[in-house]
Amino acid sequence: MTDHRSGFACFVGRPNAGKSTLTNALVGEKVAITSSKPQTTRHTVRGIVHRPDAQLVLVDTPGLHKPRTLLGERLNSLVRETWAEVDVIGFCLPADQPVGPGDRFIASELAAARRTPKVAVVTKTDLVAHDVVGQRLLEVAELGQKAGIEWAEVVPVSAVAGDQVSLLAELLVGLLPEGPPLYPDGELTDEPEAVMVAELIREAALEGVRDELPHSIAVVVDEMIPREDRPADDPMLDIHASLYVERDSQKGIVIGHKGGRLREVGTTSRRHIEALLGTRVHLDLRVKVAQDWQQDPRQLRKLGF
Repeated sequence: MTDHRSGFACFVGRPNAGKSTLTNALVGEKVAITSSKPQTTRHTVRGIVHRPDAQLVLVDTPGLHKPRTLLGERLNSLVRETWAEVDVIGFCLPADQPVGPGDRFIASELAAARRTPKVAVVTKTDLVAHDVVGQRLLEVAELGQKAGIEWAEVVPVSAVAGDQVSLLAELLVGLLPEGPPLYPDGELTDEPEAVMVAELIREAALEGVRDELPHSIAVVVDEMIPREDRPADDPMLDIHASLYVERDSQKGIVIGHKGGRLREVGTTSRRHIEALLGTRVHLDLRVKVAQDWQQDPRQLRKLGF
């Protein structure tokens, strides 16, 4: 195949910089969970963009942050390992916040990956006026100069409004090496189904909870079993999943008054899971306490970190 490009690009940035929303917009389907809560992404999610001339594999990473827990340290290590292995790095900086110390810290770290081209992506441009976007672009240019980074491109985008998303795809593809497709046509992610199901449950559980709780929630799918004796044209999948929190008091928050909160989580996540798997689902959710799991190496392993 002539002139076909393929390769990996990762999005990095501080928590809540719009990386997951941008990944979903480029893929055209939901492959990464999103939330208004920072540090929603906890592992690398691969989304695959298929084009006649290229295959762009996007790796969405957790937000790089000042770690307060062993989990935080592991997530930061994961980000650094990821950007060491990709063909292009997209550094996401939200238009609705000035360039700050977190961005400068990430830029200084990125400067060490000298050979990898870097694209500065100013995200969330739909939230601010044009002159503010202009101000951010100047700040990003200055950030690159001070860190010793020569941006391959600087592009403002809005994943929500769809502004310049296709232009960004074009720019990223142009920086990939030539090569054949890496994944079968039509595959949108290489995430195992059980991991995606667990993430959709966690996304639903994050909605509307208080600020200190999001980091304490982890979800594990215990089993996914096709229900027996169902007609072939109307199958059903039984999914049993556990939501882990760190303290008994948090268990009550997730379950809610008379179980109302947990029922909402089940209803919301089931709808997304059925859309993902293309089949009806019966969802059984249990809330369990794993004391201070974010600091415990043994429990982190059990929960998949």
